[in-house]
Amino acid sequence: MNNQLQNDMLPQDDLLKIMLADLRRTSREYTTATTEASCPAIRSLFSELTDSTLKLQGELYKLMEQQQIYTKPAGASRKEVDQNLQEAEQACMKAKQLVAQHQSQLGSVAAHMSNVSAHQVNTKPYN
Repeated sequence: MNNQLQNDMLPQDDLLKIMLADLRRTSREYTTATTEASCPAIRSLFSELTDSTLKLQGELYKLMEQQQIYTKPAGASRKEVDQNLQEAEQACMKAKQLVAQHQSQLGSVAAHMSNVSAHQVNTKPYN
């Protein structure tokens, strides 16, 4: 019976890869929940869950690497890292400028609306 049970199970390599995929997905979901939480306590909870999931994911990577199931990807060059960082900083700056622009436009619309007196509804039919 034990032999039959072992034959019905997935190989260890496949199980570890499934676990790794689940940890990746879970860490993405926790990260999203962290950024979208408006309550500080909930944000902190999801932040802690993200951290612990990432630690577990790192431990699983190490185990898989030791068993030669997973090989480390080639490292990125410093130039690539710097270029990606610069692009991310530029995107962040553009986003901040866009937000500031829309805030100033909303402010000017609100100021205009406060200067406009209420209009009476036209109740007379056209002749």
